[in-house]
This record gives sequence, structure tokens and C-alpha cells, in this order.
Amino acid sequence: MMTTQPNYIIDLHSHTTRSDGGDTPQEFISNAAALGMKVIVFTDHDVLPPDRIEVNGVMVDSVLYAKKKGLKLIPGIEFSCETQVEDVHIIVFGCDYTNSKIIAMYQKIVKSKIFSYQKLLDILANNGYDITWDEVLNYDDIPRKPEDVQKKIIFNLMAEKGYTKTWSDAKLLIRNNPDFSVKREKPDPADIINIAHESCGIAILAHPYLIDETVTTNDGTMTRADYIDKLIDLGLDGIEASYTYDKTTYNGPYTKEEIIAKVKSDYQDRVKIISGGSDYHADYKKTDKNVRNIGECGVTLEYFNSNELLRIL
Repeated sequence: MMTTQPNYIIDLHSHTTRSDGGDTPQEFISNAAALGMKVIVFTDHDVLPPDRIEVNGVMVDSVLYAKKKGLKLIPGIEFSCETQVEDVHIIVFGCDYTNSKIIAMYQKIVKSKIFSYQKLLDILANNGYDITWDEVLNYDDIPRKPEDVQKKIIFNLMAEKGYTKTWSDAKLLIRNNPDFSVKREKPDPADIINIAHESCGIAILAHPYLIDETVTTNDGTMTRADYIDKLIDLGLDGIEASYTYDKTTYNGPYTKEEIIAKVKSDYQDRVKIISGGSDYHADYKKTDKNVRNIGECGVTLEYFNSNELLRIL
């Protein structure tokens, strides 16, 4: 595991092998505990959070297991939204994940993912990038169900096979080449915000500055700022400020610190939560050496305890 001491002891954005992360849920909890973290989350992509996880061959309650390690674990989901716009991700926390609308949305997303990812592999193979569906399903020798496959696994495989240097290079290659464009049907963010609220949860916009400066949706072309205004009008509860932009595909003019300041300045009086998280994927296990560490970004314990919505999670 990485041993870098965390900047924050509360990290509200991270991933495990249940989507495209490298740590199993048990490994992630243990690694976070070893670093002295106090609050962590499961926010795997478009995947219902697990009630139970495997520890030494035994299925145990995930929240109770984390508690025994000295951690508060908050189950969540990172929903990919907007078919026409990249990187519009809404994290939901505190929901009743047995809610029928959440389950129906999950099932709809699963069908779209499987179809689009298999189609993308066919297109890549026709262009000399040979990656099989079986390799994706068994990436890192971890057998996955088709519904648990994530696009970043394809990016990781492209890098590991030498087609690109890193997973982020693969992402940009696919994103910027019209021949590789396979748009899966993603939910409207309004539906995700409504589902979160109807199931007693909260909705937070992840990494806002990964959204392009100008976007085109079914409502027309607008600036990123106008788009975020629309989400706030729809009832968005929070926005992520502290985030590892320097270790992703972000190519804008601002530093990570400048984005934190801008998000706080623009939105702290307009939303209830200014969130933060590393987007940890256990990158140290992959080809990319520009790794995101647990607690590299996040929020302070003081802020967490003082924020009414976060405190009750």
C-alpha cells in the first residue's frame, strides 16, 4: 500500500474493485485505517454499495468492519450523468439503497454499460487495439460480473498492453477520436438528484472542473458555470472543491489550489456542502505512477462535524 501521510483524515470520494479501483473493499478499509483516516466512503461508479464485504473468506458487515478499524464508512454511489457531456458525475450518500427507484436506475445503467463497452471493444479491435471482453471481465485476476465492468478498466488495459503510456492517455485517445465515440445512455442529473432526495440522501457534484468549459446538452449550449447553476436550481446539495485535478485528465489553466478557492468563492453560499476527495483508485497497482493517495484531498474533521448534512450520515 502507499504510505504517504494524508492531507485530510476525511476523504469523500474513492473507489474499490467493485468498480475500477485496485483495492478490494477490505484492502481499502485496512489501508485507510493504517493511515489514520477517520471517515471514508465507497463511491464506486454506478454500483450499489455493498452491505457485506469479504474479509478472510467470510462475509461481514462493511460498516461494522470499518468501525472496528476505527473508521466511519459511508456507503455511496458515483453516478455518471449526461449522455452528451463527459465527466458529469454526481455522488450520492445516505440513501436507502433498497429504494425501488435507485434499483431501477441501476438496472437501466447496467444494460447501457454492457452494450456500449462491448461495442467500444469491437471498434478498438478493428483499429488495432486488441482487448477482449474476457480480459475486461477478469482484469487483475478479479472475476467480475458484466454489470460490474467500468470503462477505466479498458483504459488500464490499453496502457498495460503498451497502446498508450497511461490510463489517462487512453481516456483522452478514446474521448478525442470520433471513430471511437460510443455514447452510452446516461441518466439525467435531475433524475439522480431527485432519486437521492426521495431516498433520504444527498447529491454532490464531483470534480466540476473536469466538465468542459462549454457544454451542449438537450437544453442547448451553455458554459460550465451556467450548467452548474442549472444543477443547483435542481436541488444539488453540494460541490466537490478539494480534488486531485493534477493527477487526472484536467488540462485547464488553474492549479488545484486555485480551483479549490474558486469553488468555495462561487458556491459556498449557494450549496449546503463543499465536499472533497482524492478519487482514490489504488493507482499504485497500475501502470500510472502519478498516483492518487487516500486522504490526498478531502475535508477537515472540523468541517465535517460542523456540517449538518455530513454529520448525520
